[in-house]
Amino acid sequence: MGFDEMDVDTIWMDGEFVDWDDAQIHVLTHGLHYGSGVFEGARCYDTEEGPAIFRWDEHLERLYQSCKPYEMEIDHSREELTEATVELIQRQDLSSCYIRPIAFYGYNSLGVSPGDCPTRTAIAAWPWGAYLGEDALENGIEVMISSWRKHASSQIPTNAKTTGLYVNSMLAGEEARRNGYAEAIVLNKEGDVAEGPGENLFMVRDGELYTPGLSESILDGITRDTVITLAEDLGYTVHDTVSISRGELNTADELFFTGSAAEVTPIRKVDNVVIGDGSRGPVTEELQNKFFEVVERRTDEYDKWFDYV
Repeated sequence: MGFDEMDVDTIWMDGEFVDWDDAQIHVLTHGLHYGSGVFEGARCYDTEEGPAIFRWDEHLERLYQSCKPYEMEIDHSREELTEATVELIQRQDLSSCYIRPIAFYGYNSLGVSPGDCPTRTAIAAWPWGAYLGEDALENGIEVMISSWRKHASSQIPTNAKTTGLYVNSMLAGEEARRNGYAEAIVLNKEGDVAEGPGENLFMVRDGELYTPGLSESILDGITRDTVITLAEDLGYTVHDTVSISRGELNTADELFFTGSAAEVTPIRKVDNVVIGDGSRGPVTEELQNKFFEVVERRTDEYDKWFDYV
């Protein structure tokens, strides 16, 4: 569904609420030419206690941390961004939505150095269902190993959620879709598993969970951290500092993606190799059910993870 088909009409931009169609920038904006911006993606869930933003503090913290390698200063406090986000959701009467804060170097000069370019900040929110499709959550998806590699942290910071870096994700994801797959898996420069274009990856083997460590050129995903916590609280052993080889994917009992957009999405095939029995595995299903029980507030557990609108 395109934005024009959605009932959304407001964006917060540089301290003011503006009409959706008026949230514009100059064509010579630094961030447009050089990808010099950082962003976040968070979800607000519809609960019996009203809309609830999931792990907002952690998303905001990562936004500000992502600015540091680029010496970018957001001219608004965390409290101001939180108040703006809550009001934005209320103004548009959204019960559940995806939230996209972004900060980027704006218009002033167009050398590679941002120089005196101002930092622009905006927040948008809109309804967004299952990122990889509603069917994917139950039946899983088919993925391919991309020919594109993930950049190393010695080249570009992998712990910053930088706008320009998602060209790598776009190339990998579109390659997969051109070949008939729903999504890609990207390897790091060593040839081990890094992540999906916009997701972290988990492997289940003999009842234990494995996920590439932060040294494998992955983003420190908030949903990744959530699933690790839920899994350990359910009694699972989680190995979260490991390297996973490409070949290990083919012999996994289960595989699944995690992410703010993807949530918990099973993987049923990798490069036409069936994973497990080709359906959502029991460990994935238990973790997925627990995740949605938590985010939809059907349990009082983990209440500290929520900001109610």
